[in-house]
Amino acid sequence: MPGERNDPYRNFRFRVEIEGLQQAGFSEVSGFDASFDVVQYREGNEVITPRKLPGLARYGNITLKSGATESMELYEWIQDCVQGTVERKTVTIIAIDEEGNDVATWQVIEAWPTRYTAPSFNGQGAEVAIELLELAHEGMTRTA
Repeated sequence: MPGERNDPYRNFRFRVEIEGLQQAGFSEVSGFDASFDVVQYREGNEVITPRKLPGLARYGNITLKSGATESMELYEWIQDCVQGTVERKTVTIIAIDEEGNDVATWQVIEAWPTRYTAPSFNGQGAEVAIELLELAHEGMTRTA
């Protein structure tokens, strides 16, 4: 519509939903990206520059950071993987506008924890103890 502003979303207003888990308060989400390998191909009777064809799609691991609380759900998810039970889940990352409405959504499929980092502690520190969970996954879709 004429005169309507199309301001970008703010990166500090978001929420994360992990299928089947209640703990979903995160201070930072990063690394969700997609790229393609490039396959170069050239036949002997063609010009000297190769054709570039799309190869495999690759998705970066997603890193979730959250303040450590009494909840053990994220830790238990990776412990299940350590014990041989890899439970894949759908993870949804939702951008929120200034009024608190959902405005953009990215859905990550077949996600499972590939790394957990416990908080660092410092006797002279004044920061929140942060847990890190890294997720591998098999695809990402922007749904809104």
